[in-house]
Amino acid sequence: MPEMPQMKNRRRWDIFCTVVDNFGDIGVTWRLARQLVAEHAMDVRLWVDDLRAFERLCPAIDLNLSQQWQEGVEVRHWTADWQPTDAADVVIAAFACQLPSAYMEAMAAREKPPLWLNLDYLSAEDWVVGCHGLPSVKYKNVQKFFFFPGFQKGTGGLLRESGLLERRRQFQQDPEAQRAFLQGLGIDRAQGAQLISLFAYENAGLASWLDVLAADSVPTHLLVPEGRILGDVERWLGVEGLAAGAVHVRESLTVQVLPFVRQDQYDHLLWCCDFNAVRGEDSFVRAQWAGRPLLWHIYRQDEDIHLDKLEAFLTLYTKGLSAPAREAISGLWQEWNAGHDMSDHWATTRKHWPELQKHAEAWCLEQALQADLAAALVQFYLNWI
Repeated sequence: MPEMPQMKNRRRWDIFCTVVDNFGDIGVTWRLARQLVAEHAMDVRLWVDDLRAFERLCPAIDLNLSQQWQEGVEVRHWTADWQPTDAADVVIAAFACQLPSAYMEAMAAREKPPLWLNLDYLSAEDWVVGCHGLPSVKYKNVQKFFFFPGFQKGTGGLLRESGLLERRRQFQQDPEAQRAFLQGLGIDRAQGAQLISLFAYENAGLASWLDVLAADSVPTHLLVPEGRILGDVERWLGVEGLAAGAVHVRESLTVQVLPFVRQDQYDHLLWCCDFNAVRGEDSFVRAQWAGRPLLWHIYRQDEDIHLDKLEAFLTLYTKGLSAPAREAISGLWQEWNAGHDMSDHWATTRKHWPELQKHAEAWCLEQALQADLAAALVQFYLNWI
């Protein structure tokens, strides 16, 4: 296997990822690893315990290799059979995953201890600002620090590659580029149809939303990437075995199942759509960079603590909206995450569509004023040394 060229004074980073919920964890760490290499000239090893889940995002992955290079990142299969390895200059435990005990010993054995960071889950809750950057636990002589992505000053910001918004604007202003991209996925958008993407967890409220879309006077083309929501779509359609390429039409609604695509293609899909229903963390952030109205299906947690996170984000996101528009979009999100009937809330939301469209772009530009997550991590390291 060819070695990647080493640059003088390049810093080594190790990012550890355990795949908990299919694609969210690996989606975030894969984007981060590539950006650290491409934009900050870091040497990055990405340790992943589930290469099969990773393969959906990076089809070039060889499931049989314990070590390989992908887009400048050294990808290592993190197995129970841990082999001794030197610790890096910066060690990121993504989403509080537990590092191998032998690796922690290697961190402590370094002449200069590494910077050890817990890259936490994204949250808009107020307490995040106060905890960001604070010391956490200590292992021997190695101090761990909290690092929180976020939407407010005083947090680590959001993942955003250099030039992302400029590329998005150019694409959204180029109908031919959009048409060519959609055709590449087998999508033939009907004239005058609104385009909606749907990537979500199982949701009992879906049927009521699809009922409204089917009965609407405005045609809708619903694009559903393969995932956990497909079972609910099948029940509504009365079919079994939906797979990529399937197209079903009911009154004004066309439902089309898409293959699971690479991250850059998913970005373009979001940019094409008029409205994006997304889930988890990675697709949630990417939908915000699309500058279009969105609907977030937050990951469910015990004792419904995820609803606190939902309300915290809505409080931030809806600032600047008129009271009716704020109530409409907040109600839509709340009912969706409760699995309730969506019909009235969707109708109310559509009444405020122009305002919500302008607000989505304004929110995107406001978030882009902050340093992106990768840059914030690098700056934290530079300040630390």
